[in-house]
Amino acid sequence: MAKLAFLGLGVMGGPMAGHLQKAGHAVTVYNRTTEKARQWADTYGGDMAETPRAAAQGADIVFSCVGNDDDLRSVCVGDDGAFAGMAEGAIFVDHTTVSAAVTRELYDIANAAQISFIDAPISGGQAGAENGQLSIMCGGDAGAFDRALPIMEVYSKICCRLGDTGAGQMTKMCNQIAIAGLVQGLSEALHFAQKAGLDGRDVVEVISQGAAGSWQMSNRFETMLDDEFNHGFAVDWMRKDLGICLDTADEIQASLPVTALVDQFYKDVQKLGGGRWDTSSLIKRLNAVG
Repeated sequence: MAKLAFLGLGVMGGPMAGHLQKAGHAVTVYNRTTEKARQWADTYGGDMAETPRAAAQGADIVFSCVGNDDDLRSVCVGDDGAFAGMAEGAIFVDHTTVSAAVTRELYDIANAAQISFIDAPISGGQAGAENGQLSIMCGGDAGAFDRALPIMEVYSKICCRLGDTGAGQMTKMCNQIAIAGLVQGLSEALHFAQKAGLDGRDVVEVISQGAAGSWQMSNRFETMLDDEFNHGFAVDWMRKDLGICLDTADEIQASLPVTALVDQFYKDVQKLGGGRWDTSSLIKRLNAVG
């Protein structure tokens, strides 16, 4: 059993840290909102700390799952940052979806302090975190990954190293690019079925058994038809992720025309007041204009 720290207790981080504590590891948590950290400690029986540095002291592995590039920097560097409290040879595993640039920046800072840094963004949503069934895509040094893998397997169904630093974040970008087009296609199909006077449930029962079938179709079609959008990953976060994808595409000269278009469609959803709706709410935009 390992001594661990977990920084960030949102809808993903809270359950993930809980799985680690339930597995018998000694987990100390930090959250920007202290009350949330206290509630987690009361629920799972772990410890809490007032700063990332204090949480990281003595930890074999420190995990983070925060909001964006700036949030990640704030918990890593500075006098109260986790790096300042970590011993040589410790490992920092970041589950946040951030830019590959900040990942490489923090890898270099950690490496200079003889700390290993693994970028390990996740997919699977809130349900995946709660059920311990996340997909984790990792980048970083092979030795550090091998040491951290048995711990990450506690809350994952698959955890793979894709390459050196930044490879995990690049793979997560591929994931978000694929989802963006898929959700738009599903939204258009259901919208079309409704306009054609078809029963959307009957349509999905048939087409889901063929080439059109997908996780999104199986898990979101009913709530989309019922106009319910409080399940899963929020539009605001998806736009953050797609912004990273599009910025990176410019850097590496990749063409993402559909991703750019769907990003603007999500912007329209935000204008409808749907920033906190889940990503399947693209159908709301079609129903509003169709």
